[in-house]
Amino acid sequence: MKPETAAIHTLNLVKSATGDVTIPISLSTTFFRDETGGYPGGHMYSRVSNPNRDALEKVISVLEHGAETCAFSSGNTAGMAVFQALKPGSHIIAPDDMYWGFKKQLQSIFEDTLTLDFIDLTDLSKVENYINPNTVMIWAETPSNPLLKITDIAELGKICKKNNLIFAVDSTFASPILQNPILLGADIVMHSTTKYIGGHSDVLGGSLTTAATNDFWAKIRNIQQIGGAVPSPFDCFLLLRSLKTLAYRMKGHCENASKLAQHLEKHPKIEAVYYPGLSSHPQHEIVKKQMSGFGGMLSILVKGDAQNARNVVNTVKIFAQATSLGGVESLIEHRASVEGPETKTPQNLIRISVGLEHIDDLIADIDQALNVV
Repeated sequence: MKPETAAIHTLNLVKSATGDVTIPISLSTTFFRDETGGYPGGHMYSRVSNPNRDALEKVISVLEHGAETCAFSSGNTAGMAVFQALKPGSHIIAPDDMYWGFKKQLQSIFEDTLTLDFIDLTDLSKVENYINPNTVMIWAETPSNPLLKITDIAELGKICKKNNLIFAVDSTFASPILQNPILLGADIVMHSTTKYIGGHSDVLGGSLTTAATNDFWAKIRNIQQIGGAVPSPFDCFLLLRSLKTLAYRMKGHCENASKLAQHLEKHPKIEAVYYPGLSSHPQHEIVKKQMSGFGGMLSILVKGDAQNARNVVNTVKIFAQATSLGGVESLIEHRASVEGPETKTPQNLIRISVGLEHIDDLIADIDQALNVV
């Protein structure tokens, strides 16, 4: 089945005893045992498994062309499970431009157990210079947050395979509709399901999907089930609901973002626009090769300083000045102030999550805000 169909019918084609077309919410935390002590319904305790979580994991696995998926209570806990599964002393290569929450997590929570190198993964010629005997993983993020850098997944996958490294890709900005890293050579693909998969800014979650079930994946599954940072049945229900419209929402996000990026690239008060769909983007040809669309995220550099950027985000009327991304409503924020004093994000950078409003309204709103700069 194509993604549009698979998202809707992967589970609905299996009829339940009560004939539900939509999977009902199973709120029970514990499940009956039979006379032998077994679990005839397939579930023991909701931290370990739940009908709604099983369903969510199945659909994401199908969309990502993976063997299995683990769902978590947030994107951060999903990524953390990968890092927790590594042996102490392991070396990780990660991108220099990556979600600040993961970078902070690695530098603080794992500072005494893992060694790290943050490098420009768009320059693959230098990657192997950082591989040492303790290197076990390369963690990529493409498109990256907030500079929208693109990593060549297939080529980096070859480097990982050659050096027997685990290759994990944070594909949150792309969603399973626009990009499937496992088909390009990744071992694990990660999503903050809070973002495009959830799509309505009303549910928190994360997921990991593996290309193959192996010993490392067994460690991740154990962390999920024993650690217990899992989404609630209702969260899983909401995410399953949202997945059914994901393909069509992504078309709207991509269309609006492309039109907004093209408009802003010509604006006299904009210094630069970071959007993979622009021919001016340095990795434009790579993104055309590995993504079916250019996404709904873009970042802009406003001419001037941080105050100029703040003036813009404080003046918009339709865009909501708020953190996060991937919802139907457009969000805008001065990114450096979120990331704190140690950030390397330019002070005049504004990150935009382009929603599904009419593009004419979005352009008019940001134009009137830029007039105050």
